[in-house]
Amino acid sequence: MSGFEANLLDAVIKAYDIRGKVPQQLTTELAFAVGAAFVRLLGAHKGAVVVGEDMRPSSPSLAQAFADGVNSQGADVLRIGLASTDQLYFASGTLNLPGAMFTASHNPAEYNGIKLCRAGAAPVGQDSGLRPIRDELASGVPVWSGPTGKTLTRDILSDYATHLISLVDLANIRPLVVAVDAGNGMAGHTVPEVLSRLPVKVIPIYFELDGTFPNHEANPMDPANLRDLQAAVKANGADIGLAFDGDADRCFIVDEIGDIVSPSTLCCLIAKYELQKHRGAKIIHNLITSRAVPEVIIENGGTPVRTRVGHSFIKAEMAATGAVFGGEHSGHFYFADFWNADSGMLAALYAISALGNSTESLSKILKPYDRYVVSGEINSQVTDSQRSIERVKVEFEPRAGVTMDFLDGMTVSAEDWWFNLRASNTEPLLRLNAEAITEDEMHAISDEVLSLVRE
Repeated sequence: MSGFEANLLDAVIKAYDIRGKVPQQLTTELAFAVGAAFVRLLGAHKGAVVVGEDMRPSSPSLAQAFADGVNSQGADVLRIGLASTDQLYFASGTLNLPGAMFTASHNPAEYNGIKLCRAGAAPVGQDSGLRPIRDELASGVPVWSGPTGKTLTRDILSDYATHLISLVDLANIRPLVVAVDAGNGMAGHTVPEVLSRLPVKVIPIYFELDGTFPNHEANPMDPANLRDLQAAVKANGADIGLAFDGDADRCFIVDEIGDIVSPSTLCCLIAKYELQKHRGAKIIHNLITSRAVPEVIIENGGTPVRTRVGHSFIKAEMAATGAVFGGEHSGHFYFADFWNADSGMLAALYAISALGNSTESLSKILKPYDRYVVSGEINSQVTDSQRSIERVKVEFEPRAGVTMDFLDGMTVSAEDWWFNLRASNTEPLLRLNAEAITEDEMHAISDEVLSLVRE
């Protein structure tokens, strides 16, 4: 098998997955080769790989090409069809098989990608498999001389729903009205199966599977994409609103007033409940979550562990420390009893459980965790990330009471505020997250940093 050009591979092989435009970058030929290289990485010529796909128009052909590549190396394929990413992780975990999910998450319709995992949903990133796969794609994947594998199909959606519900206290929740914006993504496939088992009335928004995203981007990080959900919550008197990204591995929530809930606040809520089940446990949080997160963990008898941003780092740290839960400010939530993998649906069920087992409204339940004012992620296009970071460092380093660390980009902290500035893994952007006790202070810090970055 002939190799692929280095500039193409550098463009599509990211820190955590393979992603690019179809067909300019990500082709069926490349998907075939990735399938073959993945089997060789695993040494699984006589094993099997589970494959799922999202609703993008290009996903079926790419998934088929990947499966053919796996078969060409002697390994079998178990195709589970349309799936959310956490549904693929469930299959990988419960069947103890390596997996591949075809999705580009929240990216626009012209993109697609491949998320790979080892058996038990263990992550495959640059340092855990993508680099040797890239090298083999560049040099050309050797042809397997043994017998080819076969492809089987299996529906695991019902088993997935049963497992998720078994992990959360939902047996005696009160009836709820739940508005859900699936963004035409895979939550339109999984939510009906999961929530139909609970005493909830679902207000469905954009449940039709459509990888062209005709209504809005399937990216709940952008507040503009939550407006329809906010309106539906208020119009229907819903108790809670849920929003998922394209592959439904991330969940954002809206309270009964229609206000957007910070993912850090949801992280606090889940951490509290996890620590009730696992006294004194470790809980992971990435370095851009609110200060409220480690505070709540400590207040509830747990040990906070701070990590870099990114699912491969979170999962690795969970495995290394034995943490029971991990949260990211991007809306990714990871659970030890879900193979350390992230699940937007499981996070949503924790919120439903907290609400359904209480007589209080969601806004009242969450109020103790809403302690600081956050900027949200602010992106700046720059030509030289390190030079921009250095300008900020020179300005803030001499100030009294200020500390710095460089775990992921640069984090600058003072008593009443902090900010993190880090380069994007995929775009020529610097990402700023800031937090302070007051709104004025948060804006003052954000504005000063941005003026230096964009100088």
